[in-house]
Amino acid sequence: MSSFTPARLDEIAERLGYRFSNEALLTEALTHGSTQKHKGDYQRLEFLGDRVLGLVIAEHLFLNHPKDGEGQLTHVLSSLVRSEACAEAGAMIGLPELVIIGSGERAKGMNQNRTVLGDAMEALVAAIYLDGGLEQARAFVLRCWDVQLKAPKAAAKDPKTFLQEWALARALPIPNYTVVSREGPEHEPVFVVAVEVRDKPAQQGTAKSKRAAEMDAAEQFLKREGIRP
Repeated sequence: MSSFTPARLDEIAERLGYRFSNEALLTEALTHGSTQKHKGDYQRLEFLGDRVLGLVIAEHLFLNHPKDGEGQLTHVLSSLVRSEACAEAGAMIGLPELVIIGSGERAKGMNQNRTVLGDAMEALVAAIYLDGGLEQARAFVLRCWDVQLKAPKAAAKDPKTFLQEWALARALPIPNYTVVSREGPEHEPVFVVAVEVRDKPAQQGTAKSKRAAEMDAAEQFLKREGIRP
């Protein structure tokens, strides 16, 4: 029995720019571990998707930036495959609305969590690779990462590093990060971290690890202050 109505499948295909032959792969790629409606979740696909994504992005950088050396290419690649970048790509296709997640977690906004979105996006890359091959996976990645690929060096520094360098350049203290809360079960924790820079309101970030929540807080601070789009 189908997990989606025909209309829903049409909507998903339009958002992804790809129609699955094997609907089970699509379901698995979108399913968060908190739901009990399906036997599998996206964790195994995430493992494969991370490798496929890395290959596609690395190939693109290699072909389109012939003057960059190994060190620069590696740095930019790392910035484009990190969880935050995957979540940003997922936002381009409205992934928060597509993730299959427990009702309690959705009520808490977990479908908006950047780590969840990043993981699901990697799983989608793997699912498309398995369903349609490398060319289809490549097309999906290049379409969803298009904005980031057009200015890869601007995003090469992670948000925490960028914010710290920005503060130091203005003779401000190093940004201070504080854990506001830690909720959820041990296997699926949710950290809320606040970052403060002198004379600026604190900005919170949320993720499944303290480090990722710090990254999210820094990124949201940079966006809020118009420091980095």
